[in-house]
Amino acid sequence: MDASTLRPETPEEKLIWHCIVWTWFYWVLGALYLLAPVLGWCLFVTAARRYVTGDSPFGRDRIPLGVHVWIAGMLAMLVALVAAHLDNELGIGMLIKSTIGWAKGWALMFVFPFVGAMLKIRASIIYRATNKLALQTLLLVPIFIIAGMIHLPSPLYISPLRMIGGPGDEFFAVELYGIDDTSGARRWRFFAPWSPAAAFVANIAFVFALYDKDAFWKWTGVVSSIVVCVMAASRLAIVVTPAVVGLTLVLGNLTRPMTAAVGAVGGTIGGFTLPVVLAVYEDAMNRFNAARADSTRVRKVLGAIARHRWETEAPIFGHGVVERGPKIVEHMPIGSHHSWYGLLFVKGIVGLLALAVPLAWTTVEMIAKSQADRVARCALAVTIVIVFYTFGENLEILAYLFWPGLIVIGIASQRRFFNPLRERFAA
Repeated sequence: MDASTLRPETPEEKLIWHCIVWTWFYWVLGALYLLAPVLGWCLFVTAARRYVTGDSPFGRDRIPLGVHVWIAGMLAMLVALVAAHLDNELGIGMLIKSTIGWAKGWALMFVFPFVGAMLKIRASIIYRATNKLALQTLLLVPIFIIAGMIHLPSPLYISPLRMIGGPGDEFFAVELYGIDDTSGARRWRFFAPWSPAAAFVANIAFVFALYDKDAFWKWTGVVSSIVVCVMAASRLAIVVTPAVVGLTLVLGNLTRPMTAAVGAVGGTIGGFTLPVVLAVYEDAMNRFNAARADSTRVRKVLGAIARHRWETEAPIFGHGVVERGPKIVEHMPIGSHHSWYGLLFVKGIVGLLALAVPLAWTTVEMIAKSQADRVARCALAVTIVIVFYTFGENLEILAYLFWPGLIVIGIASQRRFFNPLRERFAA
């Protein structure tokens, strides 16, 4: 099939295509937060049923080890959740509510990789659907800008679906623009709950755009992603966009002689220029933090509170639930803006390891496979983006937005490992 006329073929591809392409429609309904868990668990049940009955295209012995690691990690999250609720005597009602939250959050971190690994889904379908969504976003940008200029009500409304339950009104709000609490400048969050989260999704979309084989859709996705990152005014996105390209280029070509040669030359030059590089880095970090000094201060204090209370109160399984911080952090949830601090506070060291081990495994696996596999190289780039954002966002609460990246990781987990000796000496 020609790259410009790519279309979904299997039922699962059609469903995923529809959910991505119609994202803005679901946003208007305020249904995005509910869409991903419903989609994920429906596809998971379908994949599990086919696996049990032997109808899986990959056979009954082909659940990839990487997917097993994610399943084990996220089940460990559930164990930590239950243990923390029992330790802190939070009650059965709170335990049930938190378990439902787990099913809509952390559980998706294994649900979608399992779906990608066990169903017939092409990564190219996800790239193209995301780029079509990118084109829609570009066409809507003038409306968002004009809405901010003429000061339309913000948000326009809160979806009635909020009554079903969720983390907060911002997940069901239809908002054309927002105002930064500290600077008073306009920031856009598009269909995400806050601006940095929109940049997170844009960084994933940027990766997909790079791997679309059609030039029009590739550059549409790239431009749209950059526009979203700029309008979201996310400092982390400014770092991630070039970093993910550079790291993927290096890590995905470790077996090439040119990479070793460039690394050797770069290391030699770096040895002589290290003092200058460190000075430039320190200056850049100072400018980075000064760009939104109040936000940087709040993040540091939230992290400090999370670490202290984890160490002194609940080091193994955590506190079980999120708590609001004091006035000094504007009553923001303790450990928010940081997946690792959040995990330490809520689920203790068990929760932190439950995420760290699968992420580390996937990173190493995708580095190995990306030496000879294009889809694995894309999955590696997605993993790099996710790792970066663990230091600035809460993955659990945003899994409903970056789930296409998790499917691509699942697809790549079914690809074979690259063996340079076998490739070189194969008959």
